[in-house]
Amino acid sequence: MRLIGADLTEKSLRLHLEGLPGVDAVGLERRAASLAGRSIKTTSKARALDTIIRLTDLTTLEGADTPGKVRSLVAKALTPDPARPDTPRVAAVCVYGDMVPTALGALGSAHGDPDDGGVSVAAVATAFPSGRASLAVKLADTRDAVENGADEIDMVIDRGAFLAGRYGEVFEQIVAVKDACRRGDGTFASLKVILETGELATYDGIRRASWLAILAGGDFIKTSTGKVGPAATLPVTLLMLEVVRDWHRLTGERIGVKPAGGIRSAKQAIGYLVTVAETAGERWLQPHLFRFGASSLLNDVLLQRQRLLTGHYSGPDYVTMD
Repeated sequence: MRLIGADLTEKSLRLHLEGLPGVDAVGLERRAASLAGRSIKTTSKARALDTIIRLTDLTTLEGADTPGKVRSLVAKALTPDPARPDTPRVAAVCVYGDMVPTALGALGSAHGDPDDGGVSVAAVATAFPSGRASLAVKLADTRDAVENGADEIDMVIDRGAFLAGRYGEVFEQIVAVKDACRRGDGTFASLKVILETGELATYDGIRRASWLAILAGGDFIKTSTGKVGPAATLPVTLLMLEVVRDWHRLTGERIGVKPAGGIRSAKQAIGYLVTVAETAGERWLQPHLFRFGASSLLNDVLLQRQRLLTGHYSGPDYVTMD
């Protein structure tokens, strides 16, 4: 709160958020296109593909989810390519809160910190995907997931309140959800704040929402639920990375970014890796600071990896961090 004054009020929050500089949309989109279009050597492709896998959250968020489907998801998370045991594990599986115990049971001893090679369990909460519920319901939803053992909580903001300019209300809800992430031992589940950027309409709105989520205590800012189009785009992710970069320069604290939805090819994903490295820095290319929320992406990455390693690769050139 030192950035906007010790006494947080609706007025001070509004003055800070509406005082942010406007986004140069043309410049943002031009830079994103430039970052996505780089070609690289074959030796860099293998490293990039493995990095994508390590940063992926495998997700099943359907009303028809069953314990069997969640166990199958976990099996794929642990062994993405059974024909190649050297394939890395993904970072996490993301499920509804009631499925957390099933996911944990299926992971067994593999459950752990993805930075150390384990697989964590994320749960969506706060009336996902709409966020249309009372605060009491949202907090109960969060607490249930945390009590069930979720390592990470993916919450949705009240987009209606944000778009109506009720920034203080959105701020207080994020603060309350963050507190509901507290475990019995005093530690916290990591909180990802989903902005649903496709509904925020403008780059200026996305920048304000990103700052708001960080000021309220979010550990990650996430683009989308994957249920609304457009979901993740490279210009939006670039903008969010600029926000976390600027926050780090101001405070020394590193906040994560998670683009989710709409990223289906390895070529697209490597463009995101380049954007991370060139904007926030290569240090962000680890699971506690960057994730892909894109289950269908994994299939294409595995295909490209297999082609590359067997010498039968005939895919397009990729961009890289080099």
